[in-house]
Amino acid sequence: MKVNLVPIGNSKGVRIPSSVIKECGFGEQIEMRVEHGIVVLAPARRTRDGWDGAFAKMAAAKDDALLVPDMIDHDWDKEEWEW
Repeated sequence: MKVNLVPIGNSKGVRIPSSVIKECGFGEQIEMRVEHGIVVLAPARRTRDGWDGAFAKMAAAKDDALLVPDMIDHDWDKEEWEW
């Protein structure tokens, strides 16, 4: 399908037909990137999509040990602070 570029301020835009929006699963935001000179539009992902599954795999593989201890003792924790 060919579409026209339309002026939007100093830029240009493309009107995406509602049938394409529905088929692609676009919401209020989409991701746009350029790959080898081709503009690719994709549904926007949530910031932490897939993290739950990744954490579950880590736990199953027993690869979820803390990298930094919960409590870190420092001498300055025991000393009196002066303002």
